[in-house]
Amino acid sequence: MLKTARPVDTEALDRLEEKVKLLVALIGRMRTEQARLADEHQKVSKELDVARARLQEVEGATAEVATLKDERDLIRARVSSLLEQLEGLSL
Repeated sequence: MLKTARPVDTEALDRLEEKVKLLVALIGRMRTEQARLADEHQKVSKELDVARARLQEVEGATAEVATLKDERDLIRARVSSLLEQLEGLSL
């Protein structure tokens, strides 16, 4: 039994080939974009770490400033009290 040869529809095969080529190109662009975004993510993560460290420094400095202001107010009050006592001596 011989099979009769049918003409091959090359148009469908051509369309499929074109779609495969487009997909391969798309995958290549997506991989490039993914690598770029990974680099950018790493850079931004480092910047965030630096910003967090600076924020901790600022928060520590803010607490220190508050402590120093409290100490200054205490010293002022004590000096004022001492001055009042000296004035009370009427020398």
